[in-house]
Amino acid sequence: MRQLLAVAAGLVVLAASACSAPTPPRSAAPSATPTGPVTLPAPTGAHPVGTTTLYLKDASRPDPWNLDVDVRELKVTLWYPTRQRDGQRAPYMTPEESQLAMRRYGIAGVPDDLLSKTRTNAVKDAEPTGRKLPLVVLSPGFTNPMNTLTSLAEDLASRGYVVAGIDHTYESYATTFPGGRVAECLACDSDTDPGFGTGVVAGRAADVSFVLDQLPSKWHGSDLIDSSEIAMVGQSIGGASALAAMVKDSRVRAGIDMDGTTYARIPKNGFSRPFMLLGSPSHVPGGRDNSWERDWKLLTGWKRWIVLTGAEHQSFTDGPLLAGALGIKPAYGILPAARAAELTRTYVAAFLDQHLKAMRRPVLDKPSARHPEVKICPEACDQS
Repeated sequence: MRQLLAVAAGLVVLAASACSAPTPPRSAAPSATPTGPVTLPAPTGAHPVGTTTLYLKDASRPDPWNLDVDVRELKVTLWYPTRQRDGQRAPYMTPEESQLAMRRYGIAGVPDDLLSKTRTNAVKDAEPTGRKLPLVVLSPGFTNPMNTLTSLAEDLASRGYVVAGIDHTYESYATTFPGGRVAECLACDSDTDPGFGTGVVAGRAADVSFVLDQLPSKWHGSDLIDSSEIAMVGQSIGGASALAAMVKDSRVRAGIDMDGTTYARIPKNGFSRPFMLLGSPSHVPGGRDNSWERDWKLLTGWKRWIVLTGAEHQSFTDGPLLAGALGIKPAYGILPAARAAELTRTYVAAFLDQHLKAMRRPVLDKPSARHPEVKICPEACDQS
């Protein structure tokens, strides 16, 4: 399992598994002067962004992690286009969630509630607008709550997508439910069990199918969604779960795995729906993680394998953007935070535009002088 040097809040991740082991050193501490609260990068699309939260209960199955609970309870955060430019910005996380993050990853020397002061761009509970909007399901990495993909979610919503981000209960350091009840990471005690990754992605695939079932009746804006145009994007084991969800649910017609070891069993006769692998140099052919190389030949439809030079495991999350607030100085050679966010947004949106909106995006087809960090594998990649 992956040994983290720190939380998704901007610290470097080591080792090779997509599953982000939840046992970081307790002495992790800032190595530079904290900069104070961060404002996430402005979305690049034409639309203002709204956000709201749903709380759903699946009575058809027990929770896989909490043996005392006979229903699976999920928090789903929605981001979407709106006409409303003014209004209360949604909180990034609660003070208690920030405190739990600091405690879990041994961050010292900054206020416990600092991450809760991160400023977002989405207007809380704004009225959605649009029609025939594609839906993108987002799934975070193991131990990471959904809010660690907020910057990407806001950007996609500004470009005309509805985004449904799932907090997979008991798989992150904190999921807050109504009344202030917080579910902490029970799954973190099981991450060394045989078959752990396979079990996690199967459970997350079930979470995704349930959310897709529930959205039409549980969100008043769901009539704006084009139910024939659904994709899934995830980071780390959330990316692995995108492939697992696609294998199990034909409604998910395209997917992206951002730096996650793949676990789902792909049919031997191949899998033909569009899929993109977007990752760090650990995923080059012959690199530390061979799961992409193993599964590449089984992806028989449109596919891309893209590696970002200088990226690390959390480069595809908000983590690097928050590093300065925590006083974390990135390691030399690591892709700068703003650039990592720009490249992630660019390539994720290009893939979704091409496969959900039928808008051809040439940036996916060949190297670009504007993006020299990008290598299109397997031919253009090597272990160097």
